[in-house]
This record gives sequence, C-alpha cells and structure tokens, in this order.
Amino acid sequence: MKTNIEIKNIAKDTISQEIKAIENLKNFINDDFVKVVQLIFSSKGRVIITGIGKSANIATKIVSTLNSTGTPSLFMHAAEAIHGDLGMVQKDDIVICISKSGNTPEIKVLIPLIKANNNTLVALVGDNNSFLAQRADYVLSCYVDKEADPNNLAPTSSTTAQLVMGDALAVCLLWCRGFSSRDFAKYHPGGSLGKRLYLKVSDLYVNNEKPQISPATTLNQALIEISSKRLGCCAVIDNDAIVGIITDGDLRRMLSKQNNSITLDILAKDVMSKNPKTIKEDAFAVEALEIMRNNHITQLLVTDNNNKYLGVVHLHDLIQEGII
Repeated sequence: MKTNIEIKNIAKDTISQEIKAIENLKNFINDDFVKVVQLIFSSKGRVIITGIGKSANIATKIVSTLNSTGTPSLFMHAAEAIHGDLGMVQKDDIVICISKSGNTPEIKVLIPLIKANNNTLVALVGDNNSFLAQRADYVLSCYVDKEADPNNLAPTSSTTAQLVMGDALAVCLLWCRGFSSRDFAKYHPGGSLGKRLYLKVSDLYVNNEKPQISPATTLNQALIEISSKRLGCCAVIDNDAIVGIITDGDLRRMLSKQNNSITLDILAKDVMSKNPKTIKEDAFAVEALEIMRNNHITQLLVTDNNNKYLGVVHLHDLIQEGII
C-alpha cells in the first residue's frame, strides 16, 4: 500500500500529465478543424459519431454535448455498425470516427463502408499515419506523448484529449449558431438548471395570495392581512398604484425602536416603506433571486407592464422550485 503522500503525488502527477496533453491540443487546431466546424454548421444532415472501447464512451459524451447545444447528433458503435447499425447513417450526415490508434479491426471494416456511401468522414485520431487518418476527409489530431498510467497502456491522457477536442468543436458550433441561454433552456427544461433558464415570475406569484391594504389601513388591520396571506408582507395600494410595502421585518424593527409602546391604530402610511422593490411578471425567476440577494430581502411585489400590482413572489417560492 502506498503512503498518503505517495498517493497524493501520484494523483497530482496524473493531473499534470493530462493537462500537458490538453495543452498540446492547441497545436492541432488547424485548417482541417476550421473546415470541419464550417461543414457541420452548414450541413443539412446530422453528426454521427462512432468509436469502440473507451473511444466509444467519449463519443457518447460528445454526442450529448452537441445535441444539448443545437447540433443534431447520434452515436453509432463501431462494432454494431457493421452488423446493421450502419443503416442509421443518411446521405447528408457527417461521420466522426474516434480512435486512438486508428487501426482497430472494426475501424478498418467500417471506414470503407462509410466512404462507399459518400459520407464525409472526419477522423478524431491519435495517429496521423493510421488507416483511419489516411482515409479520412479531415483529420483532427488528438496525439498524446504518453498515457498517464505508469505502463502507458490505460486510456487516460488520450481519452481526455479526445473529450476536449470534442468540446472545442461543440463550443465553436455554439458560437457560430449564436446559441443563447434561452436556446439552451429549450434543450434543458428539467432540473434546477432548466428552471433557472425558463421559469418566470408569472409561474410563481399566481400560486400565492395577494396581500394589499390602503394607506389609511390601521396597523392592526395590516397585521391581520400579513398574517392571513402568509407572505410576510402586504402592498400598500392607493388609486391602483403601489405606494409602499409593509413587511413583518418592518414591524419588528418599528416595535423595537418604539420600545413596544406603539399603538395598533397607527395608519399604514405612517409605517410603510416607500418605493418598494418590484419585478415585472414576465421576468425570469432567477432575476427575482438576484434582486432579493442584492437587496437582502425575501419578497418582491409583482407588476404588469403598466406597473399594476399583481401579487407577491417570495424567496420560498424560488427555494421550492430549486432555483437556489
């Protein structure tokens, strides 16, 4: 068993070697890389990514990244391709074949079939002199000096390099498409990430009560309104316009300053905070969170485009939806 220090040093050395492999990829970003990006961007077909072994695992991740950023892609296992799955490749599709050696038996069988079908073939390969590289239309080199394992056998640095080259392709295509956060939300509707990108204030406040009082409302009545609507606040409305807000925090601070001697028949206009923070109903929920954080508050009054009071969005609504 290795000592604690030895284990840490091995881990650090592994990371350092893989960083070196990734840094070296910059030298392989050439005209072929640019042409592949342009070709995929202008293609009417899909991107079919194939490989075998660990390269197949990397291929599935690259496919996921491309799909999630607007480039339709499919994974085709190299071994299954020569037993029927080759039928998924259509005439306008671009095939990217991932392989460290570029000389595996399955690759050698598959490549002539792809070429016979007149599909553009891109090699994402570690050996530019390999069977795959010599027959590809474009070559994206992922050469690494050595693997991170001491025997130079286990795919480590090489698969990391493949993954990063795939990410470079995906991000370049993302930029070419002008892919925005709203576009991203279309493909990621689930989970907290999706909600941060598409959930709006209007989806939240409608589930809450609508606490409101007039400037002439007594503090006693205001307390009843705040308690009954259970949002910790109420809007002060005068002639359909928001003129203030009273929160339970305001009341606690006021009572503390008055040494509990304040009477409950004081009016809302004498207690309310003027110019309360508001947010439009069509704003994203994450914008509401940002306003709350920046102002150290837990509620926002919601308005329409004419500044008409619609209701309240509370920090708890954002927590419940997983925005935080």
